[in-house]
Amino acid sequence: MNSLKQQYEEKVRPCIDLIDSLRSLGVEKDLALPAIAVIGDQSSGKSSVLEALSGVALPRGSGIVTRCPLELKMKRKKEGEQWHGKISYQNNEEDLKDPSDVEKKIREAQDKMAGVGVGISDELISLEIASPDVPDLTLIDLPGIARVAVKGQPEDIGDQIKRLIQRFITKQETISLVVVPCNVDIATTEALKMAQEVDPNGERTLGILTKPDLVDKGTEEMVVDIVHNVVIHLKKGYMIVKCRGQNEIKKKVSLTEAIQKEKAFFKDHAYFQILHDEGYATVPKLAEKLTLELVHHIQRSLPRLEEQIENKLAQTQAEMVKYGKEPPADATERIGFLIDRVTAFTQNAISLASGEELKFGVRSNMFFILRKEFASWKETIERSGVTFNKNIEQEVAQYEQKYRGRELPGFINYKTFEGMVQEQIKQLEEPAILKLKEVAEIVKKELFKLAQHSFVGFPNLIKAAQLKIEAIRKEKEIAAESLLRTQFKMELIVYTQDATYSKKLGKRRREDEQEYIGFGSLQVVKKSTNNTTTSVDTRATLKEMMNHLKSYYRIVGQRLADQIPLVIRYQMLQESTTQLQREMLQMLQDKEKTEALLLENCSIKNARLHLQKCHMRLSKARIRLMEFSMNTYSFKSAQLQCPS
Repeated sequence: MNSLKQQYEEKVRPCIDLIDSLRSLGVEKDLALPAIAVIGDQSSGKSSVLEALSGVALPRGSGIVTRCPLELKMKRKKEGEQWHGKISYQNNEEDLKDPSDVEKKIREAQDKMAGVGVGISDELISLEIASPDVPDLTLIDLPGIARVAVKGQPEDIGDQIKRLIQRFITKQETISLVVVPCNVDIATTEALKMAQEVDPNGERTLGILTKPDLVDKGTEEMVVDIVHNVVIHLKKGYMIVKCRGQNEIKKKVSLTEAIQKEKAFFKDHAYFQILHDEGYATVPKLAEKLTLELVHHIQRSLPRLEEQIENKLAQTQAEMVKYGKEPPADATERIGFLIDRVTAFTQNAISLASGEELKFGVRSNMFFILRKEFASWKETIERSGVTFNKNIEQEVAQYEQKYRGRELPGFINYKTFEGMVQEQIKQLEEPAILKLKEVAEIVKKELFKLAQHSFVGFPNLIKAAQLKIEAIRKEKEIAAESLLRTQFKMELIVYTQDATYSKKLGKRRREDEQEYIGFGSLQVVKKSTNNTTTSVDTRATLKEMMNHLKSYYRIVGQRLADQIPLVIRYQMLQESTTQLQREMLQMLQDKEKTEALLLENCSIKNARLHLQKCHMRLSKARIRLMEFSMNTYSFKSAQLQCPS
């Protein structure tokens, strides 16, 4: 028996201590920990159950008594060792020497956290009790579910309490301990209904029936059926207990005496004796059941908890990189810090312009966007070419009447050719300028984002960089527009290398022959738009003219398809980022502005501090989990048995 008890305590205490230590680190701010949450409607006997388990009196009364979540950590001490208690909340911590002090200290804590009166708070009060008379167990007591607000309570007090309870029991790591009086219809209790909403299969819900001495005659068998799990099925089942009533408290019946009376009640009860014999009744049996449930729950949760901690640590580290380091206090070091940040930003800006990978985890899809923009520019040219081809096919049919002079068939009037080409090129000028403005806006936005990422937490530095980016954008946009308009003026000079033109014209003629073969060699006399007849010879002349026009437009189109993006990229990317680098570094020469530039945003400073604390908590938690895994308490293979 002693070896069995020793084995039990060797496996139980370390598991519970591990989770308690993680909770004391504050890890629950970052991720959910295995826990048992006690919930129940008002006057369900919830406080009586906790008193019976802990051996100390907790706040009692009508209405809402538990106004803050109470973490009740019970640690069994060896026989003969003294009782010890400790209460902690917010930044307060106090040792307790006498069990009679507990109720008063909890009320004081609730008044400080939830205000004097009947309000509630979601901040946790931690009560630690070490005694030979308590089980190794940690429970979280939650406010009783209120249906109607009483004097002094907010109208939505019921909703507030439900939201608080849901915050705990929704977590998959939490076992819901639902306390229900025997003298009410269990199916109508709000607490069980809430537990079923978040745990419809009852896999992590355990029911406790209280007040069996108040059961109406004739309903005892129904209570037995509930505990036997045949009315509303819960995989963890039910227990039944009889705690001190209000009359016994007034008579100052001790908790030890109450436990003896409880045992006698069940053993002598005509209906409930079977529940006692089967181990479903009394507070001591409940304590054993809860301890085993918690330890098994912890064992099952630990592998996932390890994974969660690793993932959260990686996420926290990534966030810390995003917020960067805090500026040093030393004046000289601060200048060096500023130079490093600005240099990193300008180097990334240069890399952004050249399409290279950016440092420090920065991501940009700018070149993908620009490729789409320049591809759409090429599509604009091609659409213009299609329109041009349709227009010249209509116009050349009227060529004989309007333009033909003394030249023989097969010769083209150069002025006509030049005029038609120039007219088409002019139509592309404004779309090119519009494309410049669109790209300039894209580049500005990407550089703005880069500044925000590079100078997180330094609003003055971000603003200074963005002002320079905007000023440079305007300057380079004007320069680029001037170059583009010059390009279009040059394109009005109809020119290309003879060899290039001859090659393009030859290709066009071969395409024309293929079209001719495809339609067959049938020659027809075609009517023009004004019903005049166009001869076969004239038609040949006009086809030759179209070949010349289409061939030259292809050359111009290819030239503009490349040249316009080159001008835009050169001015809006290369030139802009080079000038930005120069001006940002020149700005650092003004030492009087250094302090203003390094003025940090309070929210970012607080966020960095929060992340640092989170990282420290999680790092300590990982170490404790590793230590636990390495010792002899194997949570993966432990098969616990209860000592008698």
